[in-house]
Amino acid sequence: MKTSEDNNIAQAFRDSIPVMLGYVPLGIVFGFLFTQAGGEVWLAPVASVMIYGGAVQYMMVPMLAAGASVIAIAFATAVLNLRHVFYGLPLLRKMPEKGIKRWYCVFALTDETFSLLSLYPENAPKERVFWLSLFNHCWWIAGSALGAIIGASAQIDLVGLDFVLTSLFAMLMCELWRQRFSAWPLWSALAGYGLARWLLPENPLAVSIGFCMAAGLVWGRLRTGKGDSDALGAGK
Repeated sequence: MKTSEDNNIAQAFRDSIPVMLGYVPLGIVFGFLFTQAGGEVWLAPVASVMIYGGAVQYMMVPMLAAGASVIAIAFATAVLNLRHVFYGLPLLRKMPEKGIKRWYCVFALTDETFSLLSLYPENAPKERVFWLSLFNHCWWIAGSALGAIIGASAQIDLVGLDFVLTSLFAMLMCELWRQRFSAWPLWSALAGYGLARWLLPENPLAVSIGFCMAAGLVWGRLRTGKGDSDALGAGK
């Protein structure tokens, strides 16, 4: 008979499969580019274990090849991953309450893991959250290792693989749309990115994130105000 822990592991593994379909090919691309740029094969999976930054790791390859300092790379990493600070806050309630598992879930939070955890109910088992984060991380490490091995011994055309992550996000967005309570977040995100693209085409992501944060605060305030009005009306 399966225990609750076994059920959480099995469910987390199944939930991680869509991410695996994106992470393994993209990890292969990273490992391949890393070794092609002159990095040691073993350093590619080590980087994925210790950094686990996705886009940051892609950015790191040309910076390392150009001889950039550790401080410059660290600063660029902090700027690029600043978004995690904002969208990770609502997920703290779903993560393990204390110990190394909680800290690991904070470290292992990525855009794709955030999208999946957003689908979890508030009372989802916290162990499942941990195992989902771990499985997603393992897919990225496996892809990086495989890509490094391939990159050390072959020349392969990788054109088209960069669209894998876009496809993954499109699929996750469709799932979120199906479970939506309101269409407001989606329209806010689209409007925010469109406005940011027009105002600051060089760096629209930071502007659109700020716009979406403001829109979320306004939406939350309006919902709270409506709830208070309904409560007052019911009390009369």
